[in-house]
Amino acid sequence: MTGTDSSREASPWRRRAAWAVAIAAALPVFVVVSIYAASEHRLRARYPVPDSALVLDETGATVARGEHLVRSVVACPLCHGDDLGGNVYADMGPIGIVAGSNLTRGRGGVGATFSRADWVRAIRYGVRADGTSLIMMPSEVFTNLSNVDLASIIVYITSVPPVDREPPKSHFAYLGRALLAAGRLSILTAPKTHHSSATERPDVSSAVQQGRYIADVSGCHGCHGYGLSGGPVAGPPGLPPAANLTPTGLSGWTLQDFARLMRTGRRPDGAPINDFMPWRVYSTMSESELAALWAYLQSVPPRPSGNK
Repeated sequence: MTGTDSSREASPWRRRAAWAVAIAAALPVFVVVSIYAASEHRLRARYPVPDSALVLDETGATVARGEHLVRSVVACPLCHGDDLGGNVYADMGPIGIVAGSNLTRGRGGVGATFSRADWVRAIRYGVRADGTSLIMMPSEVFTNLSNVDLASIIVYITSVPPVDREPPKSHFAYLGRALLAAGRLSILTAPKTHHSSATERPDVSSAVQQGRYIADVSGCHGCHGYGLSGGPVAGPPGLPPAANLTPTGLSGWTLQDFARLMRTGRRPDGAPINDFMPWRVYSTMSESELAALWAYLQSVPPRPSGNK
């Protein structure tokens, strides 16, 4: 075999090797581009909101009622800060950052530009003015707010002093985009928010009905499940399981035990609960609200823990 023949015989192998190297080099780029495109498709999806639902009659709405709801029931400061000027709620490293926006009229705040329709769209439906979904806004809970309570919240938020702060915007890092593209990250608000037929006034004809309304709008079902029996909580790794709030899990408890836990964060035996449970916010609920919430919890069917 001559040197020329050997060179010709090796040439196809060199070409195949070159193609293999090129494919190996291009594959990560293709994967990254595909993940980015798929996640962008989800992030840029538009969600229609009925215009007729964006007008609120503010008759009966008050700043005092709105302040109580914001600070004691729907827990806005958890994400947006005590002054509502914005706050980083969760820094999840390679997944991304979730930050509550500045709600005030100060520099960097949305309050200077939001119309009433913008507030309703964001709070009740979890949708921005351009139709895209908000991230980790609990609108699936807030959609249960009565019209007068939602109006009271908006009246209060638009009355707070302006705060000059520009918190970072919620965004996804590489792992977060991969999980979002794969449909494994349920963090977009609009797709999981059902449009409720809210009324001007909630049904508070009994303590149980009032308690049900408080549980609906304060997010109890979000962590403890719609059966309230607790179990694993969706979110970053390491979150503690939610407690069983049905009569099975609260067997032997009294209203006083429940109120003490909500006020102090301690169980009847004195043991502290995990601070992931925002008891400090709920500790400022009124006595009648806590009593109503207790009455509702006692009325639900007993369930084994973790059965949601």
